[in-house]
Amino acid sequence: MATLRSAPLALLEVKGVTKDFGGLVALKGVSMEMKQGEIVGLIGPNGAGKSTLFDIITGIERPTAGSVVFDGTDITGFKPYDVTRMGISRTFQSVRPFLNYTVEENIRVGALFGKGDGKGVEEQVSQVLKATDLESKRDSRVMSLPTEQRKLVEVARALAGSPRLLLLDEPMAGLNPSEVGDFTKLIHEVNDGGISVLIVEHVMKAIMGICKRIVVLNAGLKLAEGSPDEIQKDSEVIKVYLGEEYARS
Repeated sequence: MATLRSAPLALLEVKGVTKDFGGLVALKGVSMEMKQGEIVGLIGPNGAGKSTLFDIITGIERPTAGSVVFDGTDITGFKPYDVTRMGISRTFQSVRPFLNYTVEENIRVGALFGKGDGKGVEEQVSQVLKATDLESKRDSRVMSLPTEQRKLVEVARALAGSPRLLLLDEPMAGLNPSEVGDFTKLIHEVNDGGISVLIVEHVMKAIMGICKRIVVLNAGLKLAEGSPDEIQKDSEVIKVYLGEEYARS
């Protein structure tokens, strides 16, 4: 008799999340989930609630209603450092490295924040410097670096926390096509290393190419969810976000 295999458990579950900022409702009953090993895109117009959802997942904001479950544990309302030590790291839409610190010092902060006990920090820093191709810049102060490398430092700092889930908030904004290609390659390498990725991005060619599944937000609501092909053909997504010109390209 054949043994039935159960479906893999969700790594991340967002359940009916609402966020009300004193009458301004940024999210309205949003639900989504991710399996281990996925790269999922989160797209939508400016003000759709994407960064707010990141803030709620990572403990910066607490939802007005709903919950966030990570690997079977309800982490709703956890402090950011507890969320990091559970295995979730993130970057920010507005890049926030420590400008007066060196590249290595920035990455060490991420490693210490993620591990807490300090064990294996130096080894982790060395591994991340190599993985992100920042070894030659390890002693450079971040303020001296161009935008692309500052973004890379922020990703490296997030990776230093040894996450199982990495949240990337517009990592390719402002980059040229060559730099977008480099970041796309890095995201694939990170994912191949066993880290799930949830990415917010407006560079549609990139996000449609790297994600197997995409969630679309609009005005705080989940508008659509599906494969890149399904999303690009969705009439409502075309109307409120992609535009007819994109659909015809």
